Amino acid sequence: MNTLYPLKFKSIYKEKIWGGDRLKKVLNKDIGALKNVGESWELSGIEGSISVVEHGFLKGNSIEELIEIYMGDLIGDVIYDKFGTEFPLLIKFIDANDYLSIQVHPDDEMGKERHNSYGKTEMWYVIDAEKDAELIVGFNQKMDKQKYLKQFGAGLLREVLNIEKVVKDDVFFMPAGRIHATGPGILFAEIQQTSDITYRIYDWDRVDDEGKPRDLHTELAVDAIDYSLRKDYKTEYVIKNNDSAEIVKCDYFTTNIIEFDKNIERDFNNLDSFVIYMGIEGETRLEYNSSNESIIIKKGETVLIPAVLTNFNLEPIGEKAKLIEVYIG
Repeated sequence: MNTLYPLKFKSIYKEKIWGGDRLKKVLNKDIGALKNVGESWELSGIEGSISVVEHGFLKGNSIEELIEIYMGDLIGDVIYDKFGTEFPLLIKFIDANDYLSIQVHPDDEMGKERHNSYGKTEMWYVIDAEKDAELIVGFNQKMDKQKYLKQFGAGLLREVLNIEKVVKDDVFFMPAGRIHATGPGILFAEIQQTSDITYRIYDWDRVDDEGKPRDLHTELAVDAIDYSLRKDYKTEYVIKNNDSAEIVKCDYFTTNIIEFDKNIERDFNNLDSFVIYMGIEGETRLEYNSSNESIIIKKGETVLIPAVLTNFNLEPIGEKAKLIEVYIG
């Protein structure tokens, strides 16, 4: 059996009513003739949108097929025992050129009961944001189901939602149950559980090409919403130059940001998990197999490092580079 290596997958593009052109303009994505591309699925085990390797001797193989062959060597033994051949994370770049629907996602328990699916906890890392861009996350006052239904029924839901101004490098953690929506002018990376279950609560009265409003899931959403009030919805973190800085750690994934201007070593001998890198700024040379082999990670590219590759180096090409680093801890 040939040796596993860092894997790049073909991007899966999703046209959306709210999509724009920044995946092409900012992240250099080759979207061809597609218009209003809202999402680039970088790594997916979702049925109907399963990622396929684009280079090397494994080219043309799906992530599902690779897990079936390589099992724990690819994703980690504990992860394989829990998830089998279903890749446990969905990794995306998202370009919101207009408001996304106000929505919420169920947790694992509700997802299994209603849809035979995992729930959907996710996080957003803002790559680029226009001046005065904003998003909706959580509530701006104490809420309960009855108060929510009263506001919703009166068409006054927006008045009780929390609005956050957004700038480049902001991070927002969206656990299952937290009501949210992205405003226009935001390009971000999304790391989430493998689930495509979304309860759409309000869609700004938009209609599709046939003049029909999109389906809403208002009744399903009521029991999924976490009505608690938080003081801080934005995730605070501190960049560590030439080191990995943790930005989100939860039961489903750990996400770090690495900003570096010199060669750094990564040692994952104590981690039983794959590692994912998303190129955010600059270019990076990732050297592995005792620096005898390497792969380039450009801005807008995503690479999956198999669990068996526990030691490698990251080297910025040019002055500096920035990567998002993801694994299951």
